[in-house]
Amino acid sequence: MPILSLLPMRRALPTDPRHTPRLELRPFKRRDLDAVVEAIESSIDDLELWLPWANRSYGRAETNRFLRESAAAWSEGRAFDLAIRSRVDPETHLGNISVWPTSRRERTGEIGYWIRSTATGQGIATEATARVAEVSFDELELHRVTLRIAIGNRASERVAEKLGFTKEGLLRKEVLVRGHWMDHSLWAMLDEEFRVARDRWREEKWLE
Repeated sequence: MPILSLLPMRRALPTDPRHTPRLELRPFKRRDLDAVVEAIESSIDDLELWLPWANRSYGRAETNRFLRESAAAWSEGRAFDLAIRSRVDPETHLGNISVWPTSRRERTGEIGYWIRSTATGQGIATEATARVAEVSFDELELHRVTLRIAIGNRASERVAEKLGFTKEGLLRKEVLVRGHWMDHSLWAMLDEEFRVARDRWREEKWLE
C-alpha cells in the first residue's frame, strides 16, 4: 500500500479501468475484500521481506480499512490505487499498483506495487508499471516519476531496468521493516524519456 502524499493532484483522475494486452487495472471495490486478503495471505512470506505494512496479522480489518482509504484518496486526488487483474481471469487478485503525487509544483509522482507470489516472474509488474507510467505522464501530466526499490529486491530492479528508468542513487536506511532499517535505490523517468520509451514498450507488448 502506498504512503499517501499530503499534496493533492491538480485534477481528478477518471475511474475507468485501464488495460494492457494481458491485464485490467481498475480502482478497488468493496467486493474485492476477500480476493485481496487471499492474495496477501498467500504471499506474506515474500511481502514481509520488503513492505512495512505486510505482516502476519494483516487481515480483513486492515484490508477493509485500506479499501476505504483508497476510495477516499482517489476522490481527493491524493493517491490512485489500482487492482491488478488478468483479463482472462478477472476474479483472481494479482496485486496492487499505485501512483501518488510527491510534489504538485514540480509535477512529480511515485509508483509503487506488489505482485502475489504465484504470479511473479511473468512480467506482470513490468506490464502494469508501463501502463501506470503512461497514466502518470499522459493523464496526470507529470514531469517526473520515481520508483523506490529495496536493496536486494532484484525482481523489482529488473522492472525498472527493462522499462528504462534511470538509477539515480541510494536512499540510506529509508524504511523500517520488521525492526530493520532498509536502504532503497531511487529510479526515475522524465516525461521526455517516456515519450521515447513508449514505442519500445508497445513493441514489447507491455502496452496496447
